[in-house]
Amino acid sequence: MHLRRFLSFFPLFISTGFFAGCQAVDSPDKVSRAAMVAAINAEPEGDYFIGRRYYKVDYKFWGWVRKPRQPWTTAKLVMLNEHEKLAPDRAIAKLGSDNNCEYKLFGTFSGETVYEPASNGFYPEFLLKGYELVSATPANIFRISAAMDPIKRIIMQPY
Repeated sequence: MHLRRFLSFFPLFISTGFFAGCQAVDSPDKVSRAAMVAAINAEPEGDYFIGRRYYKVDYKFWGWVRKPRQPWTTAKLVMLNEHEKLAPDRAIAKLGSDNNCEYKLFGTFSGETVYEPASNGFYPEFLLKGYELVSATPANIFRISAAMDPIKRIIMQPY
């Protein structure tokens, strides 16, 4: 009687013991995003912005700009005013060569909006005064990888 009862629970004991040693493994995207959030939280406050180049062949906007220590969901897609300082890719005459690079940007928002005809959108103007490369291979800030393809006509808000 006891043996029969024991044998009826035996598969449960085996599976419990088998899965006790297993642990969930986070996806690479989840690990990357956690590292990105930690890096954002560690950014020093200051008089600068963080910019992510978002190059698209058919559009003339520059990329996403946010304040330090703020999430990418607060970023604005901007048009650069380069009267004082050329954008990094334009400075080396290789348009779009810095797609998805992350920069520390120095400058201000002018308060003006600029019309971009290909997207039929209005974007805030950022007066660029200087920049420093933060990373040439930063963590992904978009839900789908196609958002970073310069050929695809996808304009996606970072998450």
